[in-house]
Amino acid sequence: MNVRQAAALLGLASLLGACAVTAPRFVAPSSLPDLTSFALLRTDGGARASQRVSVEEAADALAHYDVIFIAESHEHPANHLAEMELFRSLHERAPALTLSMEQFERDVQPVVDDYLAGKIGENPFMEKARAWGNYTTSYRPLIEYAKAHKLPVIAANAPEKVVRCVGKEGEAFFARMKPEQRDWAATTLHLEDGAYKNRFLGFVGTDAGHGGDGSKDQNAAARKPPSETALRSYAAQVTRDDTMAESIARHLQQNPGRKVVHINGVFHSDSFLGTVERLKLRLPALKIAVVTPVFATNPAEIKVSDKDAKTGTFILLLRETPESYADTDEMKAAVARQVTARSKTQCEL
Repeated sequence: MNVRQAAALLGLASLLGACAVTAPRFVAPSSLPDLTSFALLRTDGGARASQRVSVEEAADALAHYDVIFIAESHEHPANHLAEMELFRSLHERAPALTLSMEQFERDVQPVVDDYLAGKIGENPFMEKARAWGNYTTSYRPLIEYAKAHKLPVIAANAPEKVVRCVGKEGEAFFARMKPEQRDWAATTLHLEDGAYKNRFLGFVGTDAGHGGDGSKDQNAAARKPPSETALRSYAAQVTRDDTMAESIARHLQQNPGRKVVHINGVFHSDSFLGTVERLKLRLPALKIAVVTPVFATNPAEIKVSDKDAKTGTFILLLRETPESYADTDEMKAAVARQVTARSKTQCEL
């Protein structure tokens, strides 16, 4: 029997009421042939063996959580495809769903609301809401789905200018903000020592003692203390995390019974740290899931290491994108340009 004959037979059976026909579920891939391919593995933070699942199976499980963090490697095509499929599938199971996004900042919430209500067109929306450069290819599907289904969208992040100024002046910058601007960022920052701080300071190259996952705390007293510049950079990072966490918490407190899907860069939720732990501090009873993207070491195999399995409730396995820089000199030059640009920020709002 060929495909057309099988389809005709299924259609006839449905018409005659002879049997109930269920659409076949998505078959999990056995490899990642190209950059649009992805695979989902359920790990529950490493508490269980990795289990390949379909989008529908993942959504079945995720629908039981209050907040679902879907992290991304920004601009990865498969990552954005997976985001959209998961969001759609979750909405089918949890109609009272809200979309929260790192990619829009608190001060443009009225613009986001106006676009969702059809009061302005897409071009004014993108301009006034300071949409990211990859909006049309990466985030337009999410926003348009939310608009079509009348779902709220939280512009969750702190404005970039505020973040830069905190990186330049530290928390003291908040005291110089006008009262009507202060709500653009979280009321409280959590700057305490811990795994996330260690990871961030290691990432920015403060010293070897602050690198890794923060699980090793030997000879802490002998470590070289981080510089004031590094600590201000951490305060800037936490400004994003705490603001996003507070934005989600406020929405849930004001809208009991809703669930939230939050989109952010992988560092903000990796290993249940960053924004995730700050949301938990605000609302400890929340049931939170994290979908973490991981690059496959071998695209021909759908599996993750034990270490990667611990970074999320579900792992989104992706094919790695091309190297951003050919060597360290290219990378250092790019970082230097960014530092120079940020140093010229005028911290007056």
